[in-house]
Amino acid sequence: MGFKLGRARKPIANGGVIDKKLSFKTEEVSIPGNPVIRKNLDPGILGEANMDGSIFISNKIQPGSEEEKQVLLHEMRHATDMKLGKLAYDDNSVYYDGITYPRETINGRDMIKVDGQWKEAGDDFPWEKTANI
Repeated sequence: MGFKLGRARKPIANGGVIDKKLSFKTEEVSIPGNPVIRKNLDPGILGEANMDGSIFISNKIQPGSEEEKQVLLHEMRHATDMKLGKLAYDDNSVYYDGITYPRETINGRDMIKVDGQWKEAGDDFPWEKTANI
């Protein structure tokens, strides 16, 4: 079976005059295998990695900004841990590195029990420490 190259394309510049411009969409970000969805997230939440592999990113973050890159890197670390089976969660617990952390809604706040103490989601948890490296 032979290998065929694609068709030749006409140059984008001819005699110093640009015939056509290349364009890139900067308002949409993409990570292969992980859909990135911009949405309105709770106050103080910039991103969320989901068990289905998707990533939510706050629509308050400027597209293409350094902040967007940092949030996506952080959430991709969580997504990678989930794919490897190191991190998982459901409505009742967070499972990290073989340890089950109970999860409850207390006074309307999402709380997770770590080292015998209930802490509000978003605090300093073991899975957050590794994602912040």
